[in-house]
Amino acid sequence: MHARTAAPRIRPVRTVLAVLAMLAALLAAAVPTAAPAQAAVPDRWGFAFLDNPTPPPGYVPDPTRQWGSWTSPSTNPVKVDQVGLGAYTVHFPLIGGPGGIAHATAVNRTGTWCQITGWATVGSRQDVSVACYKPTGTPDNSPFTVLYTTSSGTPSPSGGGYGYLYSAVSGALISQYNSTGAANAVGHGSTGVWKAWLPGLGLSTNAGNVQVTVVDAVQGARCKVADWAPAATGQTFVVTCFDAANAPYDTQWTLSYSVQRALHGPVFPPKSFGHLWFNGSVPPLTDFNSSGATNTLTGSVPFTVTMPSVAVPPDTAQTTAYGPGPGWCGLALPWARSGSTVRLNPICFDPGGAPVAAPFLTVYTSAF
Repeated sequence: MHARTAAPRIRPVRTVLAVLAMLAALLAAAVPTAAPAQAAVPDRWGFAFLDNPTPPPGYVPDPTRQWGSWTSPSTNPVKVDQVGLGAYTVHFPLIGGPGGIAHATAVNRTGTWCQITGWATVGSRQDVSVACYKPTGTPDNSPFTVLYTTSSGTPSPSGGGYGYLYSAVSGALISQYNSTGAANAVGHGSTGVWKAWLPGLGLSTNAGNVQVTVVDAVQGARCKVADWAPAATGQTFVVTCFDAANAPYDTQWTLSYSVQRALHGPVFPPKSFGHLWFNGSVPPLTDFNSSGATNTLTGSVPFTVTMPSVAVPPDTAQTTAYGPGPGWCGLALPWARSGSTVRLNPICFDPGGAPVAAPFLTVYTSAF
């Protein structure tokens, strides 16, 4: 069920038509006929929330906000090591292996953002590296959420849809997945601009949720969704990235897109999840609550997104900025649970690092 949402008024963001026109030739190959959307069951996945920005070695973060696909996460938990100022390695046990994607979202009110710097298999572990930076681009300690997931194999029929990709600077795909079995694609335009194509997913109108995260081990950078063009044949996203000086910047990045399913790919379980896109208004099919309850959006700096009847720990959340320009978004606070209701507080920043009301995409999911 798609919820009606009371949203604050700000000027809607204009679509990036010039960018789409410039990049159209990059992905002009014939578009396959849309296939029925089908379910992805992740091969391996894990999520965590680093609640202590200066953790001791081998720190076990909040157990109510971490889980994964390995056996007994409650007795074999995620651990985090700080390896430098604003630099962390998150150790996901027993899910080591190739491929997949990772996302990270900073949780603070200061404008410090967090990004992925890489991930690697270490024995049976999957180690995901995260770095956080002040608006000036200097390293900074911060709480953050982090997610790793990978899917493969023959899709199984079900409702909704899911896809992800990990793009090199050139647009070559380092890893990708599409629950229809089709192949995703990326084209690189001018510096810091790409167009991603996920065929067979979604609808002819905006539906679902998309998340984007920079992957850069060299310096602080930020990536966002600059535009979203839906079609019955698939979804096109323009991704833009900027360095700490707000200049367009070529880097690697990850993108995941889901329709009526959890952030990391499955349909049910989990049965408790939701998402919302605010772009001056809230497009109805981008506002989803798996319980059928009505989400609401209030406030602006930070926003408050209230999702009834889905708060089931362990759980996680991510937020991505939307629109042109080098602004960015995160979460002002850890998500709060009150009974079965969860409240998320997305917060956005202008290019100078000042809090501002701006468009965002946010997503919440329980493990169950």
